[in-house]
Amino acid sequence: MQKMKGHGAMLCANAMWGLMSPLAKLVMVGGLVTPLVVTDLRVFGAMLLFWIASFFRKPEHVGHKDLAKLFVASLLAIVFNQGCFIFGVGLTSPADASIITTSMPLWAMVLAAIFLKEPITGKKVLGIAFGATGALLLIMGSSNTGASVSNPYSVWGDLLVLTAQLSYAFYLVLFKNFVSKYSVFTIMKWMFTYAFICLLPFSYNDLLAAGWSSLGMEEIGSILFIVVGGTFLCYVFVIVGQKNLRPTVAGMYNYVQPVVACIVAICWGMDTFNWVKGLSVLLIFGGVYMVTRSRSRAEMEAHEKETGK
Repeated sequence: MQKMKGHGAMLCANAMWGLMSPLAKLVMVGGLVTPLVVTDLRVFGAMLLFWIASFFRKPEHVGHKDLAKLFVASLLAIVFNQGCFIFGVGLTSPADASIITTSMPLWAMVLAAIFLKEPITGKKVLGIAFGATGALLLIMGSSNTGASVSNPYSVWGDLLVLTAQLSYAFYLVLFKNFVSKYSVFTIMKWMFTYAFICLLPFSYNDLLAAGWSSLGMEEIGSILFIVVGGTFLCYVFVIVGQKNLRPTVAGMYNYVQPVVACIVAICWGMDTFNWVKGLSVLLIFGGVYMVTRSRSRAEMEAHEKETGK
């Protein structure tokens, strides 16, 4: 039952992140709001919501050592993850950035093997390969942006996007056990507070220069969804998934994002459905299923005890 709860949470989180991408593009397309401002709005809005929610729950004391750990978690899951990605996309092509994001489950598997001693099984490798292939087919089939070979900064952009994926994978693995120590609202109110303090110096000028008065209802509605759904609710779901799933399994749901973005593009008339997209969806969810069915370290140790090997 707990595993089903974790699967549902990660599915919802990544589905909303997939929907957030086209909505964020809608907000930024007019140039009134920059990517940095969107990131700051996400962090500030989520910080307020988590602090408000925490007032309606039993207070939890967080020690100085754990506050320091939450600061590191904030750097990995929010500051470096979102900050490096935003700056990286600005230097490289959207297609390159999307392709690099498919590497996150692989990093989660490798890091889980190093730090948590989780086994790297054939099912995990094959599942990640299936999911990555499906995601790449979707991205390459839907992208109209050519390679950024003429951009001298594209390599740095690619490295920043890769850093964002590594940062999030480190967070999933290193804080797998720590997140069970406190409630999701206690953890997230501190993480987003630290993130806001870290990001504000970089976005302060953009916040002042943003054309707030020129924003229409569509842009305002999109911003509200990005803050409430794509950030506040998503990070609640991520903690639930992190508590109940292995890092490799949780990371595999990253592949749901391009599926949702593709569905939205088709519904908005920006793309069409074909057999390649159908195959991509099958590969992605087939890959998720294979990684889910692979044995964890605890399961393998229990099996060895039963068989006497």
